[in-house]
Amino acid sequence: MGHPVYQDLVMSHSLIFSKQNGFNCALDLAVQATQACQFKDWWWKIQLGKCYYMLGLVRDAEQQFKSVLKDTKNIETILRLIRVYVRLDQPLAALDVCKKGLDYFLNDVSILTEMARIFEGLNNMPMSMKYYKIIAQEDASHTEAIASIGMNHFYNEHPELALRYYRRLLQMGVYNAELFTNLGLCCFYAQQFDHSISCFERALALANDENAADVWYNLSHIAIFIADYAMADQCLRLAIAADSRHAPSYNNLGVLEIKRNNSIAARTYFHASASIAEYMYEPHFNSAHLAFEMDDLQTSYNAVKKALTAYPEHCNSKELFKKLEARFSEM
Repeated sequence: MGHPVYQDLVMSHSLIFSKQNGFNCALDLAVQATQACQFKDWWWKIQLGKCYYMLGLVRDAEQQFKSVLKDTKNIETILRLIRVYVRLDQPLAALDVCKKGLDYFLNDVSILTEMARIFEGLNNMPMSMKYYKIIAQEDASHTEAIASIGMNHFYNEHPELALRYYRRLLQMGVYNAELFTNLGLCCFYAQQFDHSISCFERALALANDENAADVWYNLSHIAIFIADYAMADQCLRLAIAADSRHAPSYNNLGVLEIKRNNSIAARTYFHASASIAEYMYEPHFNSAHLAFEMDDLQTSYNAVKKALTAYPEHCNSKELFKKLEARFSEM
């Protein structure tokens, strides 16, 4: 072990540098401290791993965190190793670390939360909900679990159940634009129309530059549902004014232009949406469908392939692809 005064000095300087984003300096100091401790101090190994991770040396960070876990088991190291594997796009390895962590820390909420997020990222919503429900049982005030369960109920066409969870968040003191937007949508689809309007008014009042576009976009859905296309158009344009790269709004503006029989403007909006968010299947499919209607088969074929790349199981895209194959075979 090094001299205590020297170690304390290095520790304080390392913390200062890391807080000031000087991770190279923090790494140098952490290396010196680890050497002074003869590579036996697990705390310094964690600091080394953190510096490696922030500098993008993820494999080096992995080695440090795994070395720590051989000597001592603690929540922070387990969580950091999980995030290393998530960053490396190795969800199965991350889940393995989670399960081993739960052997030492039974039903630890932070580890369960990482598992729920990983399963959600894998689009395995039943497993994600399973863990979020366990989290809610362990910690009844866990906002992420409550919000995720509510969202799952909403997308499974149970807005009245989702409403209970979002109201629970409101009672807990969560007060932001996202929550009131979700409340507004749930109230609307649960046919509580008067509450829906007041929720969206509060959402707009609380909105900032980061979320104003999403509030206007969601409000446009209600306008479309009640067939007020003028209001929907205005909401979508306000969403784009708030965020010029809001791809879903461009896509829906294109849908509205089709309803007006303005195919040229619709195609422009679909292309804008697709260029901003290549991962979205909707603008690709809409472009493909519009081109098919205009008998532009090659453009339709190229667009529908992109739609199927983004969402291979999309039924309408698969049907359109079959129609195109049939048309090409006739030529």
